[in-house]
Amino acid sequence: MTTTETPDTLHRILDHSSRADPYPLYAELRKTPVALQEDGSYVISTYRELTGILHDPHLSSDVRNLSRPMAALEGRTTPSFINVDPPEHDRLRRLAMRHFGPPHTPGLVTGMEPDLTAIVRGLIDGIADKQQIDIVDDFAYPFPVTVICHLLGVPREDEPRFHLWVNAIIDSIDYNPKTDPKEKLDNGVQATKDLHQYLGGLLEQRQGRPGDDLLTRLANDDGPDGRMTDEEIVSTANLLLIAGHETTVNLIANGMLTLLRHPQVLQRLRDDPELVVPLVEELLRYEPPVHIIPWRAAYSDITVADTVIPKGSQIMLMLASGSRDPDRFDDPDRFDPDRQDNQHLGFGSGIHLCFGGPMARLETQIALNELVRRLDRPQLVADPPPYRPSPVLRGPIHLPVEQS
Repeated sequence: MTTTETPDTLHRILDHSSRADPYPLYAELRKTPVALQEDGSYVISTYRELTGILHDPHLSSDVRNLSRPMAALEGRTTPSFINVDPPEHDRLRRLAMRHFGPPHTPGLVTGMEPDLTAIVRGLIDGIADKQQIDIVDDFAYPFPVTVICHLLGVPREDEPRFHLWVNAIIDSIDYNPKTDPKEKLDNGVQATKDLHQYLGGLLEQRQGRPGDDLLTRLANDDGPDGRMTDEEIVSTANLLLIAGHETTVNLIANGMLTLLRHPQVLQRLRDDPELVVPLVEELLRYEPPVHIIPWRAAYSDITVADTVIPKGSQIMLMLASGSRDPDRFDDPDRFDPDRQDNQHLGFGSGIHLCFGGPMARLETQIALNELVRRLDRPQLVADPPPYRPSPVLRGPIHLPVEQS
């Protein structure tokens, strides 16, 4: 049984006026777990259906399997591994993971804890005495950018250059040809090319030279799976540079905003730093950094919740809606760091489960513990704060806070 959802619900979610609180609209959307849109695409919003399809081998991440091309994906360079399917996805992800985590480099993330703590403390030293600070500009943005630059081997001083490109790319992810000027799409395509050219230049410098950064390791890796091509390395570096800081900025900012709205939980964390581990998991459910996977494709006809999704259809996955589904989580609109069995969708699920999830978790745990310990009775200046344009990567663009 296929049901056409009133398009207004999705359109209101995507509209910036709903950015501060899209959750009531998600509840509205969940009334139709699989909703056919006017343009022939499908929106999936309930936990059971989302987890099912994320593990379905008939779901494709490759744009070539869409029957109707998407303007926002045209003109792009070689796709990264999140935009290809097995077996190619598995090969590329395995090659990248050799240098990022288990089994080949099992201590990479945990071994960075002293360095991460030092970066955090240095940033807080610079703002601790100020009466008013911006959690985003002064802390949540520079921290993960510094970390991913170090990991990848991207010069930190180049941040002003790639910051402009990254903003243009993210701005174009949710491009709507009916409402957005074509300039938004063109800027995203050009920024993608500029960022690839920049990373390609860095790759040339690293070939044949020793070094511990990820770009150098990928450039000189001759492991059992062979070596990535130069284009594959650049696409992987592009993915890790963007995803490696944009999502963590949101997670830290959303986390601090949530704690300031729940002062009793903030005090609990100050008294018991170990609480931060389940607290970050609850943040990933309650205020996740990624709300929507804007497109996937159906390899073949897929049946989801008695709805047949035809081959080639565009599928939009509303992850943040699934993590607030009352059929899966008790009292889902309550922030509860003591929540048990918290199988949220904050990092997705299935073969495309967030590659950098362990690093994002650790960065956020350290960041929130140090912020609540060091800031002096912080209070929100504006609630809600101003939000970034994107409904996909949702978070405050600024988070002004006053200290006593």
